[in-house]
Amino acid sequence: MILDRLPGVLRIIKLTIAYDGTAYAGWQRQAGVDTVQARLEVALAEIEGRAVTVHGAGRTDAGVHAWGQVASFKLEHGIDTHSLSRALNTKLPDDIRIREVRTMPASFHARFLARRKSYRYRINRTPVANPMERRFAWHVADVLDLGAMREAGAILIGQHDFAAFQTAATDATVRTTVRTVFGFSIGPEADDIVMIEVVGDGFLRYMVRTIVGTLVEVGLGRRSVGDMAEILTSRTRDRAGQTAPPRGLFLMSVDYSDA
Repeated sequence: MILDRLPGVLRIIKLTIAYDGTAYAGWQRQAGVDTVQARLEVALAEIEGRAVTVHGAGRTDAGVHAWGQVASFKLEHGIDTHSLSRALNTKLPDDIRIREVRTMPASFHARFLARRKSYRYRINRTPVANPMERRFAWHVADVLDLGAMREAGAILIGQHDFAAFQTAATDATVRTTVRTVFGFSIGPEADDIVMIEVVGDGFLRYMVRTIVGTLVEVGLGRRSVGDMAEILTSRTRDRAGQTAPPRGLFLMSVDYSDA
């Protein structure tokens, strides 16, 4: 695009980002710790020659990964999008990669315009933990009843109050704990890996990980399928299961269409 090559023209840039979150204290910039947002802003400041604020589609917690995180920011530098992608990937560490760079309309905002997000959780079912999966999957050696887990997960589809599945330390900025889950599935990625996929209009902090922890307890026979509805109705965190470890969770995609 010609616009990409005009110096001094303020543009809204959209990034699609993949990262291994193992080494980071999450997405969001925080004082005194290393985060993905901070790494991006440092790299962009070197290109722009001034501070750049990056807005992510959503936060990921410490140790959580992403294949399709989305961020937006304002850029005045005349660098074209292809060169910007190459420059950022040169400046960023190997565990953060820019997958796509696009110039967007002035109204675009990665966080406020997001319509749905897709998360994937990976469970390693080998009898002995696979060391190659130690950073990217939760090892559960016992046999899981995937049928029961699917039944329990299906109860979550639709609009519900998910207060029981959020962290006990509620973020004061959360105005409502009502969310809509559009899709849910459990299936094999490989012989030894189970994938849990959840698509929704938004997620509370630890919500996906608490859902996964509860589903695993169903799969192990420690809870019944019917417990899921009772947990939802209770709106009480103590009624839900454990919080699954962060290493198995991936933010896969963010959708901005209304369809």
